[in-house]
Amino acid sequence: MPRLEEVANVVLRVPSIVLLDLLYRWDVQAFAELLRPKQEEATWRRHALWHAYYLGHVLCVVVLLLPVRSLVRLYLYGLTLLLLFVGHQTARDYMRHEMEDEFQGAVYQDSVVLRRFVTALTGQIFVSMLCALLMKTKQVWLFCAPLLPLLARLCGLPLQALPVVNTFATSVTVVEMLYVAASHLLVPFHLAAAACREVAQGLEVYRLVALGMSLWSQLAVPVLFLVFWLVLFTLQIYSFLASSNSLLAQQGLLFIFLSSVAECCGTPYSLLGLTFTISYLALAVLNLCKFYLLGYDAFQNGNVMHRGVTEGVTLLLLALQTGLLDLQILQRTFLLSIILFIVVTSTLQSMIEIADPIVLALGASQNRSPWKHFRSLSLCLFLLVFPCFMAYKIARFFHMDFWLLILVSSCMLTSLQVMGTLFVYALFMIELLQDAPLEKTDEIIYYVNAVSRVLEFLVAVCVVAYGTWESIFGEWSWMGASVIIIHSYFNVWLRAQSGWKSFLLRREAAKKISSLPRATRGQLRDHNDVCAICFQEMTMAVITDCGHFFHTGCLRKWLYVQDTCPMCHQPMKPSATEGPQPNGGERAEPEPELVPEEGPPEDAGAEAAGRTRTLGPSRAGEGGEPSWREQENPALAVPSRAAEGREPSWQEQENPALAAPSRAAEGGKPSWREQENPALAAPSRAGLLPEAVHSREDEPMDPAGSRTPPPVSRGCAP
Repeated sequence: MPRLEEVANVVLRVPSIVLLDLLYRWDVQAFAELLRPKQEEATWRRHALWHAYYLGHVLCVVVLLLPVRSLVRLYLYGLTLLLLFVGHQTARDYMRHEMEDEFQGAVYQDSVVLRRFVTALTGQIFVSMLCALLMKTKQVWLFCAPLLPLLARLCGLPLQALPVVNTFATSVTVVEMLYVAASHLLVPFHLAAAACREVAQGLEVYRLVALGMSLWSQLAVPVLFLVFWLVLFTLQIYSFLASSNSLLAQQGLLFIFLSSVAECCGTPYSLLGLTFTISYLALAVLNLCKFYLLGYDAFQNGNVMHRGVTEGVTLLLLALQTGLLDLQILQRTFLLSIILFIVVTSTLQSMIEIADPIVLALGASQNRSPWKHFRSLSLCLFLLVFPCFMAYKIARFFHMDFWLLILVSSCMLTSLQVMGTLFVYALFMIELLQDAPLEKTDEIIYYVNAVSRVLEFLVAVCVVAYGTWESIFGEWSWMGASVIIIHSYFNVWLRAQSGWKSFLLRREAAKKISSLPRATRGQLRDHNDVCAICFQEMTMAVITDCGHFFHTGCLRKWLYVQDTCPMCHQPMKPSATEGPQPNGGERAEPEPELVPEEGPPEDAGAEAAGRTRTLGPSRAGEGGEPSWREQENPALAVPSRAAEGREPSWQEQENPALAAPSRAAEGGKPSWREQENPALAAPSRAGLLPEAVHSREDEPMDPAGSRTPPPVSRGCAP
């Protein structure tokens, strides 16, 4: 039922738009002159026609804005009225046949008269029952007024009395109609009052916008005008083909199609219908493009700009700017063909915006599905060839002026963008076949995209310059000035701003990268990890100020987006001295940090006295007592069992860094962990104290028979 209500909401409103379109086409002045009344009646009739013209517009708008339930009820009343008219017309035809036969006897005495009577009576009963069904009432007698002439003939009244009875029946029906109309006369006023209250409550801008959007959704405006224009276009095509059979052979199918489209956009209502039709047609083409590339996954999330809105708005603005409604049919056909060329160019541009990331992702993701590659490449080849074909047709059939030159250049720019996409795709595929990634891939992609963007910007500047010249030295209009301002903002200013911002980001990223030190082979060997951005092995890397290693190209791409470290998100700023560090890129070892000793509670007095300690050798290793950290965590005081040839303890199994002997203790270069935490590089102070070592025999057993770690003491050592 909701689906049926949506269909009724659209279908029942189409006649109102058709009537508005017919009223707009109606020339009241010419119609008043055709009547040729007397001189004293000419002014009165002309005013009456103009009043009827405006009243018709008001009634059509009121019917168009009615709620769907009120609209259904109105159509039911209209259909009932039409059935009653059919019933009275049937009774009038029956009465006329009876008057022509002049048979004065009873109806059952003549078979022809009886057959005519039965047929008329059956039809009248069916009409009365159908009217009662439409009005949802069981009082069928309310609609039996057309039966009165038949009942009078059945009762044997003379034939001369039948016209009087028919007139009385018609009067009864008219009285019923006036009663129903009077009882529902205040309904439009109640609806108008409710609408005024809604508007009065939402005098704020956002409430008015919300009210307009709600009305737009309830009336289903795009679908409504789409259905209206399709009905109009179908009737126009039928009239073209029915007028002459040789018209198709003489002028061709394309000319008949363009002429029909031009004929169906001669009023504001039909132009709006053509706008929504083009929008839905562009939406279907773009959805087909996405479905061809991605299958059913294409409809999960879509870009707002790829819904056909751009194409419809482009057609509407160009039609209003060029005065399409005021032209003759041939001039309108010529101008409309150029506008449709521009709309097709815009649709191709949207298709490129859809296909470009999909094709590039297909090459960068190393997808080996040949069918996906074939679909993407075939669509790119179509987008490469078809704009060139359009440019050839425009240059061949039209006289080349500045606007057509801009249109041809737009087609060529579309093909140029596709060539850039195919070039980057080929670059990705070549990189796939090589073992190591290309260092300058990002730079090449940037320059390829920059060339196409610069050319697009130059075309937009030429359009604005020529439009401004025409507005100043040619024919100036508010619509043309508005279009130039909109074009200047979206196609010139925003593009220039975006390009300059991209250039500044790249320059700043290059400046930051050049200021970072390069990692040496020893640092990369000690780091022994992959790049956190691309998860690939690192043979060359840069080191950030926060001590993280990244590929140069990966970090540069990251800095194009944001200026923080990818790992710790600290702000990255260019150093004062750019370039690699003096020691071949190695960082200087930090000095031992002096921090207050955080002893147990009984050492509070010593801490207050300002004792300090260094992250240096163990106290027990020097004959002193173990520190409080070694008392809390005996693993720090225990030398590695693996270094002594014994089985590693449970702490060393969980943390292999404890089992590995210090590189500094072995005379080697400290690892990156030992650089970040010097306590790992220092030999254990409690290594010589046997009471600090927990042997495996002293470790408690859990019920399963495995060793469990000793409890960690949070207090002071006894």
